[in-house]
Amino acid sequence: MLKTILAIAGKPGLYKFVSRGNRMLIVETIDEAKKRMPAYSSDQVVALSDISIYTDDGKEVSLASVLRSAKEKYEGKKVDLSPKKASQAEIVKFFETVIPNYDVDRVHVSDMRKLLSWYNILIEAGLDDFSEKDETTPEQTVEAAAETAEK
Repeated sequence: MLKTILAIAGKPGLYKFVSRGNRMLIVETIDEAKKRMPAYSSDQVVALSDISIYTDDGKEVSLASVLRSAKEKYEGKKVDLSPKKASQAEIVKFFETVIPNYDVDRVHVSDMRKLLSWYNILIEAGLDDFSEKDETTPEQTVEAAAETAEK
């Protein structure tokens, strides 16, 4: 599931991969509006499955693992903490409960706020399957959608 959920630099929120166009991706917002828009090759687009968090032992933990940990700690519910309004200490406390061995020097509070925001967006949208064993690639998703449209 995280392979088709995208973050686009400079744009708030998360986006779901819909289709591939000529030199662009077609994405859809993950909210009630379901607004579709193009994401061009000049945009910095990254799939959530490609994101990792640095740990203090020199390794990296996948974002899926961190999201699963948050889901377990908060019993699959949204966190009652506003990423924008919460103090730095509250954000750090939240992050320490989710991943206690994060690298303090390389993981910034802005990253923690973004992760909290993404977690709440995904839970609110009902996209709470944070398994890493997603066998479907975006290309396969596009092919399946094209086959369904032809029928």
